[in-house]
Amino acid sequence: MTNNTMVTEFTLLGIPESDGLEDVLLFLFSTFYACALLGNLLILTAVISSPRLHTPMYFFLGNLSIFDLGFCSTTAPKMLSYLSGQGGGISFQGCVVQLFFYHCLGCTLCFLYTVMAYDRFVAICFPLRYTAIMNHRLCCALATGTWMSGCVHATILTSLTFQLPYCGPSEVDYYFCDMPAVLSLACEDSSVAQRVGFTNVGLLSLICFFLILVSYTRIGISISKIRSTEGRQRAFSTCSAHLTAIVCAYGPVIIIYLQPCPSPTLGAIIQILNNLVTPTLNPLIYSLRNKDVKSALRHVFLKRCLSLDNK
Repeated sequence: MTNNTMVTEFTLLGIPESDGLEDVLLFLFSTFYACALLGNLLILTAVISSPRLHTPMYFFLGNLSIFDLGFCSTTAPKMLSYLSGQGGGISFQGCVVQLFFYHCLGCTLCFLYTVMAYDRFVAICFPLRYTAIMNHRLCCALATGTWMSGCVHATILTSLTFQLPYCGPSEVDYYFCDMPAVLSLACEDSSVAQRVGFTNVGLLSLICFFLILVSYTRIGISISKIRSTEGRQRAFSTCSAHLTAIVCAYGPVIIIYLQPCPSPTLGAIIQILNNLVTPTLNPLIYSLRNKDVKSALRHVFLKRCLSLDNK
């Protein structure tokens, strides 16, 4: 950050065109946020407590739950505070932290979905070698790589954004400190930072999406070679949850970044869906049709009830 930074606090103006809807949105988003926290904590508890879920697939699912907990908590608390009438003020340092973690966790999501697609590719295309290929060391290396890549990506975008001087105005025309909204307040030309940031985010998303597409193309070819209908259905069921989660995650990103003239209101709605609704849906997607997860959750609740009865 440069020494001539004068702004010490930003004011978040909130969701565009939401005047008069604060109470309704507060109730709706509070419900989504609470469900996202509860659902992902339950998934994480099931993965940690059940030995049957100590496999690569559920290891990455546990990482996804940690991501979802952090991602929704990056923007939701401040948004709910604003909707409850407590004001939209956020310190300069708080804005830096919010932008960093938003892009760090967003990048980590892209890489994590790509790694999960690779895991499904190995499981279906090389079932006899699955445990040898997806060993503990490789899984830890892939998970660590996703988080480190997210940190590097976020550091680049945050540095580009806050190396510029901000001497006023200080009103961010959005509900959180996103890069385009903050750069519009810079006292110097921010076109280079905007182009680099847009290219960085777009290129990263496209590369991850392409790798996921390649993995599922190979998976589709392998499934088509399975002769029995039951075998094809079993193979497809192991991928259906991940495919649904990818659609929920990448759908909003594609709509936002491929519009020639995006509407601020539509962009805000889509990002809220991505920030709150997707973390809420992921536990449902991965648990409703998954017998192992449901069995682990029942075991956790039963164990908890028995411990309470003994007391």
